[in-house]
Amino acid sequence: MSRFPKVALIFALMWMPITASALDFRSVAVPKAILYDAPSISAKKVLLLSHLYPVEVVVNLGDWLKVRDAQGGMNWVEAKHLSAKRSVLVTKSQTEMRARPDVGADVVATLEKDVVLELVEPKSNHGWLKVKHRDGVTGYVLVSSTWGFD
Repeated sequence: MSRFPKVALIFALMWMPITASALDFRSVAVPKAILYDAPSISAKKVLLLSHLYPVEVVVNLGDWLKVRDAQGGMNWVEAKHLSAKRSVLVTKSQTEMRARPDVGADVVATLEKDVVLELVEPKSNHGWLKVKHRDGVTGYVLVSSTWGFD
């Protein structure tokens, strides 16, 4: 490889925009949100997501967002159907919700896989998330037992 291509490559890399490492998670704001295979309401309907289901935004076209779901599927949704309100999806069966962020704390609920939980606090507490179940139970779950938290 000659010296010129190496210098050109280094120069090009220096001027590339730096992307943020933070993921952009949002939740479904409406009772049911339709996901499409293209950014248009005339596109094929692919999936229906319920209220508070978390998604990761990977492309933002303004009125339309390309999102990834917990299973890795990528589809389009109207931006107006999502909210900045955060939630997580339980990824492991028999996930324990604890009264405090500690493995020795009392268990306040045992959760099944695919249960959606509202995120009460935006930051983790040493690997624990403070969450709220739709029935009103509040407690802590391990980040490693959820999807939708960066």
